[in-house]
Amino acid sequence: MHAVRLHSFGPAGNLTYETAPDPQPSPGQVRIAVAAAGVHLLDATLRAGRALGPLPLPELPTIPGREVAGTVEALGEGTDGSWLGRRVAVHLGPVPGGYAELAVADAAALQPLPDHLSFPAAVAMIGTGRTVMGVLRRAHIEPGDVVLVLSAAGGMGALLTQYAKHRGARVIGAAGGPAKVATAEGLGADLAVDYTRPDWADRVRAAYGERPVRHLFDGPGGRLARTALGLLARGSTHYAYGGSSSLLTDDEPARDKPSRDERAWEKPSRDERAAHDERAAEDERAAEEELPTEAELAALGITRRPLDAPFMQAHKRELEDESLGLAAKGVLTPLIHTFPLAETAQAHHALETRATSGKVTLVP
Repeated sequence: MHAVRLHSFGPAGNLTYETAPDPQPSPGQVRIAVAAAGVHLLDATLRAGRALGPLPLPELPTIPGREVAGTVEALGEGTDGSWLGRRVAVHLGPVPGGYAELAVADAAALQPLPDHLSFPAAVAMIGTGRTVMGVLRRAHIEPGDVVLVLSAAGGMGALLTQYAKHRGARVIGAAGGPAKVATAEGLGADLAVDYTRPDWADRVRAAYGERPVRHLFDGPGGRLARTALGLLARGSTHYAYGGSSSLLTDDEPARDKPSRDERAWEKPSRDERAAHDERAAEDERAAEEELPTEAELAALGITRRPLDAPFMQAHKRELEDESLGLAAKGVLTPLIHTFPLAETAQAHHALETRATSGKVTLVP
């Protein structure tokens, strides 16, 4: 099969498209002919050699990727034969292997897919959509509520915008740059604003009043979140699910996308890598320093609800069911930014430089 391998930690150019042995399913597993594989900034973080959260750095060489969708083409010993030939999506968990034409997964983790749901959409919903469902479990959106979604043209932001509209809310979509503002409008936002402009919050106040927002969905954090918090009404809720704006969100203000001739994803110098790491560290420190404390928010009558990771882990199957179910019904339609599997290095570079909208997927 063809696969993308990482032989040494570093920049996106270290990802190589090559041939690899076909994986063999173990007892209780299936082998999937991959039709779409998801890319997450976590993949890029691990590729660069930086461990994050509970996930250690993988042993090298490795085939990255934890979200796949495709058709079951082989079964391990003892696996239920009814899976053969079925369309499925699966999150591979801590063991990667998704950036390939073939991947193995535990049959118990498989999610069957209806014929009308595309494989790239299923990949988006099995991971990003699952996280959105986890965020929404703590949200009680009522018709007429004013909802502000930061990074509304991103993978999570697009789904949150659509869900809030489905619930009858008045939605403000904040996105970075004219193209992403247009995307937010297309998703149904009642007001779409460009948060790279210094007057974006004033536009919200002009349309809805001084402190109109009852629900703030915040992936970027940092300065953008602090500005948005100034729009929240007493009794409102701040859903913080991203963390560092330089690391965990995929939809910050877009930079100019490099041309193929620039080969910008290839290896930078040691000084460039050090400068990049220092900028990322500065961004993270700024995000942590600038947000008000829980006590400061409580004094304003605002509740902060961070992402509940233990709940997400304990209920991941249930959240996957909800996510895929809403996509199958047409309530949620994920934004997809597709790259050929052979261009995975370019996909990583585009994601890291915020040159994508929606969920990045690889197609063999």
